[in-house]
Amino acid sequence: MAEIDRMLAANAEWVGRAPAGLPARPARGVAVVACMDARMDVYRLLGLAVGDAHVIRNAGGVVTEDTIRSLAISQHVLGTREVLLVHHTRCGLEGADEEAFAAQVEQSTGQRPPWPMRAFTTVDDDVRESVRLVRESALLIATEVRGTVYDVDTGALRTVV
Repeated sequence: MAEIDRMLAANAEWVGRAPAGLPARPARGVAVVACMDARMDVYRLLGLAVGDAHVIRNAGGVVTEDTIRSLAISQHVLGTREVLLVHHTRCGLEGADEEAFAAQVEQSTGQRPPWPMRAFTTVDDDVRESVRLVRESALLIATEVRGTVYDVDTGALRTVV
């Protein structure tokens, strides 16, 4: 059985237990931008329940054009005003080789990616860059923006100044 089949079977068991009637507007007025890393259960590590926050995930939790697009919709259409960035230790993008990645994709598909991988040297510096991009975006109206690093080994979350 494929993993997707297992997921679809789990969904069939979930039917009828999902919280119904929740509004689209997040109850806590916050959007979280986090890495897609499977070791991070963003809802549990931040004490969130379904309906509390928008959670936007991508490789590295980096701020891209699409991240800004999602945050703009979250803020202007659905009322969020705070943004929390959650990067993490031992990230696959830390120290990765942009050129080697592009070459690997090209070898596999015949095309180079039109976007950068967004690898970084140190996670704290990347968090600072992501905070800067959110704060400086003319399209966003967040009143609070904070960057953090999640330790995948201890579960601790620390603020990056």
